[in-house]
Amino acid sequence: MSASITAAYLARYCALAADSPTEFLPLTGAQRRFLITRRLAPQGARSDLVPLFFAYPRGTVDPERLARAAIAVAARHPALCGAFATVRGTPVLRVGGPSAEAVRVPVAPGTTARQALLAALRDWPEDGPALRLLLAAGDDEEEELLALALDHAACDEQSLGVLTAELTEAYASGEQPATGPDGRALDAYREAVHLQLAAEDAAATPAAQAHWGRRLAALTGAGGGAATATAMLSARLPAAEGAARSAVFPALLAAVGSAAHRLYGTDSEAGADGPLALGYPWGGRPPGAPAALGCFLNTLVHPATRESADLEALADHWWDDLDHAGTPFDEVVRAARAAGAGWTGSLDAMLTLEDLHRRPPLAFDGVAGRETHLAGRPLAAPLAVSASHGAELLVKFAWDEGRFPAAAAQGAFEHLLTTLDEHLA
Repeated sequence: MSASITAAYLARYCALAADSPTEFLPLTGAQRRFLITRRLAPQGARSDLVPLFFAYPRGTVDPERLARAAIAVAARHPALCGAFATVRGTPVLRVGGPSAEAVRVPVAPGTTARQALLAALRDWPEDGPALRLLLAAGDDEEEELLALALDHAACDEQSLGVLTAELTEAYASGEQPATGPDGRALDAYREAVHLQLAAEDAAATPAAQAHWGRRLAALTGAGGGAATATAMLSARLPAAEGAARSAVFPALLAAVGSAAHRLYGTDSEAGADGPLALGYPWGGRPPGAPAALGCFLNTLVHPATRESADLEALADHWWDDLDHAGTPFDEVVRAARAAGAGWTGSLDAMLTLEDLHRRPPLAFDGVAGRETHLAGRPLAAPLAVSASHGAELLVKFAWDEGRFPAAAAQGAFEHLLTTLDEHLA
């Protein structure tokens, strides 16, 4: 068996770090994929972003205090300092000072804060910063909107809860920013990533490659890729209670997969006869790893079929997939292609599920922001479904407007909700 992709990366990183032991930090498999995808993007380099949007009564947020809080929080975490870079062909985190900003975004007459924030996110600079807090309010708007946006290479779901808690505390205390992470923070990040790389290398086994080869051999790629002009529909459903909570994710896999087939079926160029590549994030930091900020999630791939009636069979396959959830995405792509798949690794759809009980509110002087959602931001796939599970189950359905007609998306979304209701009932 040839060396794993992770082992090859680690060898290159160690050779680079030997010359500059304090200048560079290693990256997880997910972080490397974000950087490589960015470099290869045909429309030019663009960061994969994770934005949260909050509404506050106008005048709640002091931009100068917010800027100090953002820099103070970023200075604690290596992933929010320095810059992600590719040095001699090796993706790394270059050690440096806080990579954060908080600014007020001007709102042109006749436009809204929502439009101004979306335009600012679309123009996210290639070289950072990793954390941006963007505040905007239109002339006639009673609320001001705040976008908390991060380069996905610097964060995952666990990181979001840490950031909302730390930003709330730093804003309240008026903490003075440091110049960058201290030695303990750098050591903790380095240890966490090395443990993650060891886990990724150990998960690239012949058994895992055989599993993913069998599961994904029929993928052809219906034509996934990034989407820049997008629209969104949403629905609020009752939260799943009791035993039904454990069925939420497989039910979403089934419903989203079936809806994706219905939507792709309206695209004459792609069609949707075979399975679609439905990606979803999974995982977290390895056991015993420091709780360093970064992206420690893997992207798993579910071969979504047209039919979604047999939830029990789908759940059985899903549980088998989770037995091999540590296999890095690039190894999964290699295994699928070795098994005969004509799949390049692009995703036809994405699904995320967030447990809102894990994320404290973002509050300024005791005023908690009301989380809101903005349609129109760029997406990593032509279809992206995100679900937030808290006091209710919020389902958001975003699609590539340039590819799928609004009527087709509406029909696919209604089909998703009907299928999800049947499975959770």
